[in-house]
Amino acid sequence: MQGAGHRVAITGYGVVAPCGVGKQVFWQGLLGPGIRGAKTVELADWDPQPYFANPKEARRADRVEQFALAAAHEALTQSGDLPYDHARIGTIFGTGIGGLRTLEESVIVRVEKGERRVSPFLVPMMMANACGAAISMRYGLRGPAETICTACAAATHAIGAAARQIAWGRCDAVVTGGAESAATITAVAGFANMTALSSSGESKPFDATRDGFVFGEGAAVFVLERYDLASARGATILGEILGAASNADAHHITAPSPGGVGAIACMQLALDDAGLTPSDIKQVNAHGTSTPLNDQAESQAVAALFGTPTPPVTSIKGVTGHPLGAAGALEAAAVLLSFEHRLIPPTA
Repeated sequence: MQGAGHRVAITGYGVVAPCGVGKQVFWQGLLGPGIRGAKTVELADWDPQPYFANPKEARRADRVEQFALAAAHEALTQSGDLPYDHARIGTIFGTGIGGLRTLEESVIVRVEKGERRVSPFLVPMMMANACGAAISMRYGLRGPAETICTACAAATHAIGAAARQIAWGRCDAVVTGGAESAATITAVAGFANMTALSSSGESKPFDATRDGFVFGEGAAVFVLERYDLASARGATILGEILGAASNADAHHITAPSPGGVGAIACMQLALDDAGLTPSDIKQVNAHGTSTPLNDQAESQAVAALFGTPTPPVTSIKGVTGHPLGAAGALEAAAVLLSFEHRLIPPTA
């Protein structure tokens, strides 16, 4: 990273997704069939209890927070004990919406039963920073605790921001990632009415007949550490974050700029930050939402930056659906699993 004094290693990660809870089950799901005939793809039979001390504690966490804590548990179990001053271990997390399920359920309670029946836990359960705060408090992490809420880029932004905290010497380790669980009746209706959802119920990234995304959910959490410190303690290095970038195309709040000019500039900034050139890239894990506008702009951006032939370009959303603010985290987990298994999952 530009101006960095420290390399950034990944030493643990965890995944919760509709196609699998736990990273290896998630991997098998990525190799499986895609979504067919659904507006949403959600975790069936989700049981939060293993990640909480008791049922009451679990009920006081929105589903999105439950996902975040479950993924964090897997990530920190893999990384092992972080032998650093906990004031130098941060928590930087991403979500697009936060605890929307709790908010919507509480509105129904207020309308049907009155104001006094609304739970006092509504506020801490619905806040966008609940996921990161819960991880910070559970593990006693007293470094920067920040939440990035930038729609579908939130988790990717969080991972990049977390890496910079380490690269710039502000933290020795950071727990980062993203989570989302927002497929409520009202949210689904809103996305459907803006014609973002697939009318066929099929998520088909980059397909000529794609007609929108399928609403997903999930979480992925990563443990980042100073590379030298992780190596010194004997941690297994799963990957390294070389560069990151963010920008705005200043075009439209839900549509990419024509030709993907914003994405071209952002990818070039990330390459510059990493000290790489387009020819160094061996795979592009695309946003690939299955919407006509996104996939066209993204394809144009990749072609413009990388030339012909491009490196392999894939999207996991044919299996995962679009988990909004958690998207970049699940994609990063898929890339790490590709490293491990030496295989790129197909675009379903």
